[in-house]
Amino acid sequence: MIEIILSAVALGLLWAVMVIGVYLTYRILNIADLSVEGTLPLGAAVAARMIAGGSDPWTATLCALLAGLLGGLITGLLHTVCRIPALLSGILTMLAMWSINLRVMGRSNTPLLRVETVYSLLERLGLSKTMATLTVGFLFVLFVALIIYWFFGTELGAAIRATGSNPNMARAQGIDTNNMIILGLMISNGLVGMAGALIAQYQGFADVQMGIGCIVIGLASLIIGEVLFGARSFKNSLISVILGAVAYRIIIAFVLKAGLTPNDLKLFTAITVAICLVLPMFKGYLNTVKKSAGISGKEEA
Repeated sequence: MIEIILSAVALGLLWAVMVIGVYLTYRILNIADLSVEGTLPLGAAVAARMIAGGSDPWTATLCALLAGLLGGLITGLLHTVCRIPALLSGILTMLAMWSINLRVMGRSNTPLLRVETVYSLLERLGLSKTMATLTVGFLFVLFVALIIYWFFGTELGAAIRATGSNPNMARAQGIDTNNMIILGLMISNGLVGMAGALIAQYQGFADVQMGIGCIVIGLASLIIGEVLFGARSFKNSLISVILGAVAYRIIIAFVLKAGLTPNDLKLFTAITVAICLVLPMFKGYLNTVKKSAGISGKEEA
Protein backbone atom coordinates (compact mmCIF):
# COMPACT_ATOMS: atom_id res chain seq x y z
CA MET A 1 0.00 0.00 0.00
CA ILE A 2 2.82 2.41 0.88
CA GLU A 3 4.53 1.64 -2.44
CA ILE A 4 1.33 2.42 -4.33
CA ILE A 5 0.96 5.78 -2.58
CA LEU A 6 4.63 6.69 -3.13
CA SER A 7 4.38 5.80 -6.83
CA ALA A 8 1.21 7.89 -7.15
CA VAL A 9 2.85 10.85 -5.40
CA ALA A 10 5.96 10.57 -7.61
CA LEU A 11 3.89 10.50 -10.80
CA GLY A 12 1.66 13.27 -9.47
CA LEU A 13 4.67 15.54 -8.98
CA LEU A 14 5.72 14.99 -12.61
CA TRP A 15 2.19 15.78 -13.83
CA ALA A 16 2.10 18.80 -11.49
CA VAL A 17 4.57 20.56 -13.81
CA MET A 18 2.03 20.15 -16.62
CA VAL A 19 -0.87 21.20 -14.39
CA ILE A 20 0.94 24.45 -13.50
CA GLY A 21 1.11 25.14 -17.23
CA VAL A 22 -2.63 24.47 -17.60
CA TYR A 23 -3.29 26.73 -14.60
CA LEU A 24 -1.44 29.62 -16.26
CA THR A 25 -3.66 29.56 -19.33
CA TYR A 26 -6.96 28.46 -17.77
CA ARG A 27 -6.89 30.69 -14.68
CA ILE A 28 -4.38 33.47 -15.40
CA LEU A 29 -5.01 34.10 -19.11
CA ASN A 30 -8.61 32.83 -19.01
CA ILE A 31 -7.96 30.67 -22.09
CA ALA A 32 -8.80 26.98 -22.55
CA ASP A 33 -5.64 25.98 -24.41
CA LEU A 34 -6.01 22.60 -26.12
CA SER A 35 -2.55 22.79 -27.70
CA VAL A 36 -1.16 21.16 -24.53
CA GLU A 37 -2.40 17.84 -25.94
CA GLY A 38 0.14 18.32 -28.70
CA THR A 39 3.00 19.94 -26.78
CA LEU A 40 3.07 17.25 -24.06
CA PRO A 41 3.93 14.47 -26.55
CA LEU A 42 6.14 16.96 -28.43
CA GLY A 43 8.32 17.39 -25.34
CA ALA A 44 8.33 13.62 -24.84
CA ALA A 45 9.21 13.01 -28.51
CA VAL A 46 12.07 15.51 -28.55
CA ALA A 47 13.56 14.18 -25.32
CA ALA A 48 13.15 10.53 -26.34
CA ARG A 49 14.70 11.05 -29.76
CA MET A 50 17.69 12.88 -28.28
CA ILE A 51 18.24 10.44 -25.41
CA ALA A 52 17.91 7.43 -27.71
CA GLY A 53 20.51 9.10 -29.94
CA GLY A 54 22.97 9.38 -27.04
CA SER A 55 22.34 12.93 -25.82
CA ASP A 56 22.51 13.96 -22.19
CA PRO A 57 19.03 13.57 -20.58
CA TRP A 58 19.21 16.98 -18.92
CA THR A 59 19.99 18.64 -22.24
CA ALA A 60 17.16 16.66 -23.83
CA THR A 61 14.75 17.84 -21.13
CA LEU A 62 15.81 21.45 -21.72
CA CYS A 63 15.23 21.01 -25.46
CA ALA A 64 11.77 19.62 -24.67
CA LEU A 65 11.09 22.85 -22.76
CA LEU A 66 12.21 24.89 -25.77
CA ALA A 67 10.03 22.79 -28.10
CA GLY A 68 7.05 23.48 -25.85
CA LEU A 69 7.81 27.20 -25.95
CA LEU A 70 7.74 27.03 -29.75
CA GLY A 71 4.39 25.22 -29.68
CA GLY A 72 2.96 27.93 -27.44
CA LEU A 73 4.34 30.59 -29.77
CA ILE A 74 2.48 29.03 -32.72
CA THR A 75 -0.80 29.00 -30.78
CA GLY A 76 -0.26 32.58 -29.64
CA LEU A 77 0.44 33.84 -33.17
CA LEU A 78 -2.60 32.05 -34.58
CA HIS A 79 -4.76 33.69 -31.93
CA THR A 80 -3.32 37.22 -31.85
CA VAL A 81 -1.97 37.82 -35.36
CA CYS A 82 -4.35 35.65 -37.40
CA ARG A 83 -7.33 36.53 -35.17
CA ILE A 84 -8.35 32.87 -34.82
CA PRO A 85 -10.32 32.17 -31.59
CA ALA A 86 -8.13 30.82 -28.79
CA LEU A 87 -9.93 27.48 -28.60
CA LEU A 88 -9.64 26.87 -32.34
CA SER A 89 -5.99 28.02 -32.34
CA GLY A 90 -5.19 25.39 -29.73
CA ILE A 91 -7.01 22.71 -31.71
CA LEU A 92 -5.10 23.60 -34.90
CA THR A 93 -1.76 23.46 -33.07
CA MET A 94 -2.72 20.17 -31.45
CA LEU A 95 -3.57 18.64 -34.84
CA ALA A 96 -0.37 19.92 -36.41
CA MET A 97 1.70 18.52 -33.53
CA TRP A 98 0.49 15.00 -34.29
CA SER A 99 2.36 15.00 -37.61
CA ILE A 100 5.31 16.92 -36.16
CA ASN A 101 5.69 14.40 -33.33
CA LEU A 102 5.69 11.54 -35.83
CA ARG A 103 8.37 13.37 -37.81
CA VAL A 104 10.47 13.97 -34.71
CA MET A 105 10.42 10.34 -33.57
CA GLY A 106 10.25 8.78 -37.03
CA ARG A 107 7.60 6.37 -35.72
CA SER A 108 4.67 6.36 -33.30
CA ASN A 109 6.62 5.06 -30.29
CA THR A 110 10.20 5.49 -29.08
CA PRO A 111 11.38 3.20 -26.23
CA LEU A 112 13.78 4.46 -23.56
CA LEU A 113 15.08 1.17 -22.19
CA ARG A 114 18.60 0.83 -20.78
CA VAL A 115 19.45 4.48 -21.44
CA GLU A 116 20.45 7.34 -19.16
CA THR A 117 17.56 9.42 -17.81
CA VAL A 118 17.31 12.26 -15.31
CA TYR A 119 16.58 9.61 -12.66
CA SER A 120 19.59 7.41 -13.39
CA LEU A 121 22.07 9.25 -11.16
CA LEU A 122 19.91 8.81 -8.05
CA GLU A 123 19.24 5.19 -8.96
CA ARG A 124 22.99 4.55 -9.14
CA LEU A 125 23.30 6.06 -5.66
CA GLY A 126 21.03 3.30 -4.36
CA LEU A 127 17.55 4.82 -4.52
CA SER A 128 14.68 2.85 -5.97
CA LYS A 129 13.06 4.08 -9.17
CA THR A 130 10.09 5.37 -7.19
CA MET A 131 12.21 7.30 -4.70
CA ALA A 132 14.44 8.67 -7.48
CA THR A 133 11.36 9.87 -9.36
CA LEU A 134 9.90 11.32 -6.18
CA THR A 135 13.10 13.26 -5.48
CA VAL A 136 13.55 14.58 -9.02
CA GLY A 137 9.85 15.40 -9.33
CA PHE A 138 9.85 17.31 -6.05
CA LEU A 139 12.92 19.32 -7.04
CA PHE A 140 11.47 20.15 -10.47
CA VAL A 141 8.10 21.19 -9.04
CA LEU A 142 9.75 23.27 -6.31
CA PHE A 143 12.00 25.02 -8.83
CA VAL A 144 9.15 25.67 -11.29
CA ALA A 145 6.80 26.92 -8.56
CA LEU A 146 9.42 29.32 -7.15
CA ILE A 147 10.31 30.68 -10.61
CA ILE A 148 6.64 31.12 -11.56
CA TYR A 149 5.82 32.80 -8.23
CA TRP A 150 8.77 35.18 -8.64
CA PHE A 151 8.06 35.93 -12.30
CA PHE A 152 4.38 36.73 -11.82
CA GLY A 153 5.35 39.13 -9.06
CA THR A 154 7.40 41.19 -11.54
CA GLU A 155 6.02 43.98 -13.69
CA LEU A 156 5.94 41.72 -16.76
CA GLY A 157 4.19 38.94 -14.88
CA ALA A 158 1.68 41.40 -13.45
CA ALA A 159 0.98 42.58 -17.01
CA ILE A 160 0.15 38.99 -18.05
CA ARG A 161 -2.17 38.63 -15.05
CA ALA A 162 -3.84 41.94 -15.87
CA THR A 163 -4.34 40.83 -19.47
CA GLY A 164 -6.16 37.70 -18.37
CA SER A 165 -8.17 39.51 -15.71
CA ASN A 166 -9.33 42.54 -17.71
CA PRO A 167 -7.81 42.96 -21.20
CA ASN A 168 -9.62 46.24 -21.88
CA MET A 169 -8.27 47.82 -18.72
CA ALA A 170 -4.82 46.39 -19.45
CA ARG A 171 -4.81 48.01 -22.90
CA ALA A 172 -5.92 51.27 -21.33
CA GLN A 173 -2.82 51.10 -19.12
CA GLY A 174 -0.60 50.78 -22.21
CA ILE A 175 -0.04 47.00 -22.00
CA ASP A 176 0.37 45.16 -25.30
CA THR A 177 -2.11 42.39 -24.55
CA ASN A 178 -1.25 40.41 -27.68
CA ASN A 179 2.37 40.07 -26.60
CA MET A 180 1.27 39.13 -23.08
CA ILE A 181 -1.02 36.40 -24.42
CA ILE A 182 1.78 35.01 -26.59
CA LEU A 183 4.24 35.06 -23.70
CA GLY A 184 1.74 33.39 -21.36
CA LEU A 185 1.00 30.64 -23.87
CA MET A 186 4.72 30.08 -24.45
CA ILE A 187 5.46 29.73 -20.72
CA SER A 188 2.51 27.39 -20.27
CA ASN A 189 3.38 25.11 -23.16
CA GLY A 190 7.07 25.19 -22.26
CA LEU A 191 6.21 23.71 -18.87
CA VAL A 192 3.93 21.16 -20.53
CA GLY A 193 6.70 20.13 -22.93
CA MET A 194 9.15 19.70 -20.05
CA ALA A 195 6.58 17.63 -18.17
CA GLY A 196 6.22 15.42 -21.24
CA ALA A 197 9.98 14.79 -21.21
CA LEU A 198 9.95 13.88 -17.50
CA ILE A 199 6.95 11.58 -17.87
CA ALA A 200 8.43 9.83 -20.92
CA GLN A 201 11.68 9.15 -19.06
CA TYR A 202 9.72 7.82 -16.08
CA GLN A 203 7.50 5.45 -18.06
CA GLY A 204 10.30 4.34 -20.38
CA PHE A 205 8.89 5.43 -23.73
CA ALA A 206 7.43 8.33 -25.68
CA ASP A 207 4.25 7.77 -27.64
CA VAL A 208 2.47 10.01 -30.12
CA GLN A 209 -0.84 9.35 -28.33
CA MET A 210 0.32 10.12 -24.79
CA GLY A 211 -1.13 13.62 -24.90
CA ILE A 212 -4.71 12.52 -25.58
CA GLY A 213 -6.92 13.65 -22.72
CA CYS A 214 -4.12 15.42 -20.82
CA ILE A 215 -6.08 18.70 -20.79
CA VAL A 216 -8.86 16.92 -18.89
CA ILE A 217 -6.29 15.45 -16.47
CA GLY A 218 -4.87 18.93 -15.98
CA LEU A 219 -8.27 20.47 -15.34
CA ALA A 220 -9.23 17.64 -13.00
CA SER A 221 -6.06 18.14 -10.96
CA LEU A 222 -6.55 21.91 -10.97
CA ILE A 223 -10.16 21.80 -9.86
CA ILE A 224 -9.58 19.08 -7.25
CA GLY A 225 -6.76 21.18 -5.80
CA GLU A 226 -8.91 24.32 -5.65
CA VAL A 227 -11.87 22.47 -4.11
CA LEU A 228 -9.77 20.67 -1.48
CA PHE A 229 -7.16 23.30 -0.67
CA GLY A 230 -8.64 26.62 -1.82
CA ALA A 231 -7.30 29.40 -4.05
CA ARG A 232 -7.24 32.51 -1.88
CA SER A 233 -4.03 33.94 -3.35
CA PHE A 234 -1.58 33.27 -6.19
CA LYS A 235 0.82 31.46 -3.85
CA ASN A 236 -1.99 29.39 -2.40
CA SER A 237 -3.22 28.59 -5.91
CA LEU A 238 0.19 27.25 -6.95
CA ILE A 239 0.33 25.04 -3.87
CA SER A 240 -3.24 23.86 -4.49
CA VAL A 241 -2.42 23.01 -8.11
CA ILE A 242 0.54 20.86 -7.06
CA LEU A 243 -1.37 19.12 -4.28
CA GLY A 244 -4.33 18.64 -6.63
CA ALA A 245 -2.13 16.83 -9.17
CA VAL A 246 -0.80 14.54 -6.42
CA ALA A 247 -4.30 13.99 -4.99
CA TYR A 248 -5.65 13.11 -8.45
CA ARG A 249 -2.94 10.48 -8.97
CA ILE A 250 -3.59 8.99 -5.52
CA ILE A 251 -7.31 8.81 -6.32
CA ILE A 252 -6.56 7.11 -9.64
CA ALA A 253 -4.21 4.62 -7.94
CA PHE A 254 -6.87 3.61 -5.41
CA VAL A 255 -9.58 3.45 -8.06
CA LEU A 256 -7.43 1.09 -10.14
CA LYS A 257 -6.69 -0.92 -7.02
CA ALA A 258 -10.42 -1.20 -6.40
CA GLY A 259 -10.95 -2.84 -9.79
CA LEU A 260 -11.52 -0.06 -12.33
CA THR A 261 -9.82 -0.83 -15.65
CA PRO A 262 -7.45 1.65 -17.36
CA ASN A 263 -9.96 1.87 -20.22
CA ASP A 264 -12.41 3.55 -17.85
CA LEU A 265 -10.01 6.23 -16.58
CA LYS A 266 -11.04 8.86 -19.13
CA LEU A 267 -14.70 8.39 -18.18
CA PHE A 268 -13.85 8.55 -14.47
CA THR A 269 -11.80 11.72 -14.99
CA ALA A 270 -14.58 13.40 -16.99
CA ILE A 271 -17.13 12.58 -14.28
CA THR A 272 -14.75 13.86 -11.58
CA VAL A 273 -14.24 17.18 -13.41
CA ALA A 274 -18.00 17.55 -13.97
CA ILE A 275 -18.74 16.95 -10.27
CA CYS A 276 -16.05 19.42 -9.17
CA LEU A 277 -17.39 22.06 -11.56
CA VAL A 278 -20.94 21.58 -10.32
CA LEU A 279 -20.02 21.71 -6.60
CA PRO A 280 -19.60 25.53 -6.39
CA MET A 281 -22.97 26.04 -8.07
CA PHE A 282 -24.57 23.49 -5.73
CA LYS A 283 -23.04 25.23 -2.70
CA GLY A 284 -24.36 28.57 -3.97
CA TYR A 285 -27.82 27.06 -4.38
CA LEU A 286 -27.74 25.69 -0.81
CA ASN A 287 -26.67 29.08 0.55
CA THR A 288 -29.52 30.77 -1.33
CA VAL A 289 -32.01 28.27 0.06
CA LYS A 290 -30.70 28.80 3.60
CA LYS A 291 -30.93 32.59 3.27
CA SER A 292 -34.46 32.34 1.87
CA ALA A 293 -35.47 30.04 4.72
CA GLY A 294 -33.96 32.46 7.24
CA ILE A 295 -35.80 35.44 5.76
CA SER A 296 -39.06 33.50 5.70
CA GLY A 297 -38.57 32.52 9.34
CA LYS A 298 -38.05 36.14 10.38
CA GLU A 299 -41.13 37.30 8.46
CA GLU A 300 -43.28 34.67 10.14
CA ALA A 301 -41.94 35.68 13.53
